[in-house]
Amino acid sequence: AMDFLSAVRDDTASHNCWAWKVGSEYRFSDDGEPSGTAGKPIFQAIEYSGLANVAVVVTRFFGGIKLGAGGLVRAYGGAASSCLRTAPRVKVVPRSEIHVSCEPTFIGIIYRTLSGLQDLNTSYCDDGSVIITAKAPSTDANKLKEQIRSATQARAEVEIRDASPDMTDEGS
Repeated sequence: AMDFLSAVRDDTASHNCWAWKVGSEYRFSDDGEPSGTAGKPIFQAIEYSGLANVAVVVTRFFGGIKLGAGGLVRAYGGAASSCLRTAPRVKVVPRSEIHVSCEPTFIGIIYRTLSGLQDLNTSYCDDGSVIITAKAPSTDANKLKEQIRSATQARAEVEIRDASPDMTDEGS
């Protein structure tokens, strides 16, 4: 989140106020505005939106009109709420990598079991064995492991490893 905030910061602006929430952790900053008038309203907009794993930056260029504390709260909170309402949604699906080591005779069985998964790859080892990897939703990984072990009569070695999450556009 902090890398994102640094990347979108506009150093020519009067204030780059922000808030983020990742899991149960959160932070916010008024960036020089009076305490509680910017970061907290942005964070409250995130909470109200029901979104998770999100960061919001509201950049303000001072135009000569003093808004007062109430005006700042409404301006920052309102800008954040408006952006969150129209922001595209991305669903994050935790993924696991299934790593199978087996004899070549089991390739067909394993391919049928793993068909439709992402990043299905096969490599052949010097000792004649085959390594097949694929990414699956983490919630399905143990079930697939058991299916492979059953279909190969436990003659395939199956390991489940963490992989990076897959993000799919949910539309706006």
